[in-house]
Amino acid sequence: MPLQGKLALVTGCSGGIGKATALAFAIRGCSIAVHYNSAAQLANDLVTEINTLPGVRARAFQADMADYDSVRKMYAAVVETLGHPDILFNNAGTTGTVVGKRGDIESVTLEDFEQTWKVNTGSSFLLTQLCIPHMVSQKYGRVVFCSSVAAGVGGVIGPHYASSKSALHGLVHWLATRYAKDGITCNAVAPALIEETTMMANPSDEIRNMIPIGRMGKPHEVASVVEMLVTNQYLTNKILVVDGGMTPSAF
Repeated sequence: MPLQGKLALVTGCSGGIGKATALAFAIRGCSIAVHYNSAAQLANDLVTEINTLPGVRARAFQADMADYDSVRKMYAAVVETLGHPDILFNNAGTTGTVVGKRGDIESVTLEDFEQTWKVNTGSSFLLTQLCIPHMVSQKYGRVVFCSSVAAGVGGVIGPHYASSKSALHGLVHWLATRYAKDGITCNAVAPALIEETTMMANPSDEIRNMIPIGRMGKPHEVASVVEMLVTNQYLTNKILVVDGGMTPSAF
């Protein structure tokens, strides 16, 4: 079992894709640092569930991903409590103001743009920067970013969200190339229209009708792709799209 005895830090882990991925990792013997921002009870419930599995540990760690100092403190607490992460799943994200496909760019304030980028891009960069040195020292590491189909096609939320996600792809390509010979793989998963998540709590019929297979995705269907990305040591520098057939390829 390639994840046996490893430690994964999963951001945005209290529900949806983060929770499903944490459970998939834990079943394979991986301990989990469960990050949350405000959903403390959900995070603690997940920790309790994971801790019933044999040979794994889980703890909850709070951080506001729009506050870099909060992110640094959270990382330090993870290291002190559980050790250095071997796997980093940068999953936490925010939509910011939803302006839609036919909205106006002036509806997005510069403050909203910067806040969205901080949560979706800046804190993911910061955590990766913090985790990489230990991964290099042990010649093993897995970094996965949760992107979005919006990164390639614009999406249904707005330019601030789409641009924050497309920036992750540049990070993937640079990191994967730079650290491949250090035993570190770096990839991204790009979901679209996944139910049981905050982002898609109440999708319109127009949005539902965009999906060729006729239904929204499930968190565990994204989690299975992330699981593949961290267990396959030959798979790196890739953006894997999970979108029910909306796009014909990885853009």
